[in-house]
Amino acid sequence: MQITSGAISQPVPSVSDAKLRDSAKELEAVFLAEMLKSAGFGKNNSAFSGGVGEEQFASFMTQQQAQAFADRGGIGLAEHIFNAMKRQQS
Repeated sequence: MQITSGAISQPVPSVSDAKLRDSAKELEAVFLAEMLKSAGFGKNNSAFSGGVGEEQFASFMTQQQAQAFADRGGIGLAEHIFNAMKRQQS
C-alpha cells in the first residue's frame, strides 16, 4: 500500500511482527490482570493482613503476576490477538 501526496509516493511503514506480538502479549496481560482481580487474587482475609497499604499495592502484584503468566504463554489469547492484528495490517 502506498500513500501518494502530490508527486511523492511513499510506502506505508508496517509494524514489525515483534512489536505486534509484544502488543498482543501486553493486552493479554491486562486481560489476565482483570480476570485475576475479579477472581479475588491477592485478597488476604486473615487477621494478619497488610491493611490499607496492602490494598493499595495489591494491584501492582496482580499486574506483575498476570504479566509473568502472559510471558510464559498465558492462555493463548495473545496469539489470537496477534493473528487478528496481522490480518488487519494486510
